[in-house]
Amino acid sequence: MAMLPLSITLQACCWACGTTESSKLTATTHYRDRNKTTLGLAKLDAERKLVFGGSVQSFTQSFPRGCHSRVQATSGVSIEPMEQKFPTGTEETDKVSTYLFRTENGDLVNVFVRNNTVNYSVYVEVSSLQLSSSADRLVLSWGMYRADSSSLMPSDFIETPFIKTSSGTFTLELEFEAKQTPFYLSFIVKSLADANLSGLEIRSHRKTNFCVPVGFGRGYPTPLGLSFSSDGSINFAIFSRNAESVVLCLYDDPTAQKPALELDLDPYVNRSGDIWHASFESAWTFVSYGYRFKGTLLRNTNSFDEGDILLDPYAKVIDESIPNNKGTGSKLVGRLCEEPVFDWDGDVRPHLPIEKLMVYRLNLTRFTEHKSSKLPTNVAGTFSGLTEKLDHFKDLGVNAILLEPIFPFDEEKGPYFPCHFFSPMNCFGPSGGPIATINSMKEMVKEFHANGIEVLLEVVFTHTAEGEVLQGIDTSSYYHASTAEDLEARNSLNCNHPVVQQMVLDSLRYWVTEFHVDGFCFINASSLLRGVNGEYQSRPPLVEAIAFDPLLTKTKFIADCWDPHEMVPKETRFPHWKRWAEVNARFCNDVRNFLRGEGLLSDLATRLCGNGDIFSDGRGPAFSFNFISRNSGLPLLDLVSFSGSELASELSWNCGEEGPTSKTAVLERRLKQIRNFLFILYLSLGVPVLNMGDECGQSSGGSPAYSDRKSFDWNAMETGFATQTTQFIAYLSSFRRRRSDLLQKKHYFKEENIDWYGSDQSLPRWEDPLCKFLAMRLKADQDEVENQLTNEYADLRGDLFVAFSAAEQSETVILPPPPEGMAWSRLVDTALPFPGFFSIDGEPIIEQMEGLFSYAMKSHSCALFEARRL
Repeated sequence: MAMLPLSITLQACCWACGTTESSKLTATTHYRDRNKTTLGLAKLDAERKLVFGGSVQSFTQSFPRGCHSRVQATSGVSIEPMEQKFPTGTEETDKVSTYLFRTENGDLVNVFVRNNTVNYSVYVEVSSLQLSSSADRLVLSWGMYRADSSSLMPSDFIETPFIKTSSGTFTLELEFEAKQTPFYLSFIVKSLADANLSGLEIRSHRKTNFCVPVGFGRGYPTPLGLSFSSDGSINFAIFSRNAESVVLCLYDDPTAQKPALELDLDPYVNRSGDIWHASFESAWTFVSYGYRFKGTLLRNTNSFDEGDILLDPYAKVIDESIPNNKGTGSKLVGRLCEEPVFDWDGDVRPHLPIEKLMVYRLNLTRFTEHKSSKLPTNVAGTFSGLTEKLDHFKDLGVNAILLEPIFPFDEEKGPYFPCHFFSPMNCFGPSGGPIATINSMKEMVKEFHANGIEVLLEVVFTHTAEGEVLQGIDTSSYYHASTAEDLEARNSLNCNHPVVQQMVLDSLRYWVTEFHVDGFCFINASSLLRGVNGEYQSRPPLVEAIAFDPLLTKTKFIADCWDPHEMVPKETRFPHWKRWAEVNARFCNDVRNFLRGEGLLSDLATRLCGNGDIFSDGRGPAFSFNFISRNSGLPLLDLVSFSGSELASELSWNCGEEGPTSKTAVLERRLKQIRNFLFILYLSLGVPVLNMGDECGQSSGGSPAYSDRKSFDWNAMETGFATQTTQFIAYLSSFRRRRSDLLQKKHYFKEENIDWYGSDQSLPRWEDPLCKFLAMRLKADQDEVENQLTNEYADLRGDLFVAFSAAEQSETVILPPPPEGMAWSRLVDTALPFPGFFSIDGEPIIEQMEGLFSYAMKSHSCALFEARRL
């Protein structure tokens, strides 16, 4: 049979159970010495005075539900689990764990442990043993224990003789009832002569007792996390390079103060490289699990205590246990169960081309938690609540939602400080339980897909919350060292470390395959470019690996360089491999500057035409995710209502008066500005991203802080402002789809398909800060129109003329001559009253004289014209 190298050895473990620790195992149940007869342990104790602690107790009774058990390592062996015939010559074929020991004299001791459901058989074989000529007997001196094996005294051991085979090998077999497990069998081999009953004691090459686990096994290093085999066995695997000891903690009650069982994994057998692992044939009565980690190198973090029980980073189903030691919320533990099966039958992912996206960003809890949502309390603020509001997204015309982070997070700091990466936070489920949460999210995704809406997730893989996350597992591998500026203080993940890189990839694959998520927006994406020493890399391994991962081929990736610590975006030239899109903060800034009268025309033109200064490097305009407001900073209403000195970085303008006002002129100007922002957002090349609450005038009272964002007030949807704004957004969404040939382009405009104008049809003065007017003519590509004659909108695809004015005075706009056989129609004028400021049918522009079309635009307004057939 194949054996592992002799240098690989198993250290034994010990158990303590009940209110008083018992280091020795007592039993009235039977073990079977297959070389002799069935013997009762109590009888042996009486006859041979091998008393386990002076009292006789039932083994199973000494392991009550809810007791505290502890396991520590003491001795050494190598193990290789394998399926084979049990070496006694029986007919059964079972899984057999094989342990190979080397004695201090270089001889070999083989131990085979087999489980046939009812019993465990332990077969011991000693070969090539050099005995003295006076020795004529070989015995196994053995005992069972649950606590420190050093507490086993010589008088506590049972002696069972070997049988010598014709080949000179010594063998024996012991049999134990399955209900006795798990335990450790500790033994030595004695060579006896008639004249000297004390004999020669033979131990392992480490001069310790041989020790064999019964009832659990070595396990496997892959996959990481918890995995289940078809035979019902459970495998645990976790990474830690610098841990000297890893303790697997099992709970039979997740709310208990202490685990019911602690198993100290052996660094020689339960470790492959940097992966610690163990397996059990069943979970017994245990329902959840966690780990303790010990080691000198793990003590270098102030946020970690060796007594902390930490969550498996790869746990897929998690429970909230007792409050943690830091007082920052509940401790998280993994649940000992398989992931729930979900019926994805009939789910068809939209797989929308990126240039077709129109996105709505939202916070899952805040979106429906307000009582105005009129949802049941167990539905409000959950995935199910989001599903209930599906019609809202359809009414707006969006085809993708972008959820703020849904991973478990630090409740004090918010969702941008995650604690875990492989499960949704339980509070997002209808009952707060992990299974219900997982299923409700999948139901939400399936329902949105059925309505043609993609689901995108904001994710944070660059840092974690403080405390009991990954810090105690292996800080130096998972996190940046203190040499990397202030990264250590921020709990910054070392994203391009191979182990962290693998974790991120595994997480992304899991969300795509198990939850059918359509894409990810990576918050603080500039930190993904950091090397192991904090330096910026031009080809960061993680970003490249994500771009080329075969399981993520159809998944959308968006880099958002907004930093949750400083609450500001960081401009970074992001490597993309033609796969990564970016959230475009420059678009936001330049549009805000223009509409408050301080920007350059050249900057606005660059944003309107697809941000060529950023995305002409092989990608295209569709890779720009454009926004006016986001979930930090001022919401849209406040952008036109507050502009105090403390808000200078917001580039806002209060339109004449700070804060709430009753002045009609100020209110009208603010309303025009809100329309202007939405107009430019939807008529620019790129993906428009609408922020939650902007459609109904949600305000933070002028505060840019994320924490001051309020829950969505559904009563506000009944106001006149919300009515006209939502209708305008729906109109713009419909218009983008209808004019996808010009507004949802995958590639940039050809030079001949766009013309620019000043107010008097002269060329714009691009770099003159005093110029506040810009107009453009977008010419329909006739070849493209002819190729789409079957399209329902083909007859409505004439040229577009779009004008933007940030001037304080009115402008008379001279429109260029329309194409032959067509005339201009006004579709939008943001200065007109509702409902006439936008129109599907359009208002024809009267030709003042042959070839001359003019239009009077009011101050601070935008207008849209379309050439239509006469």
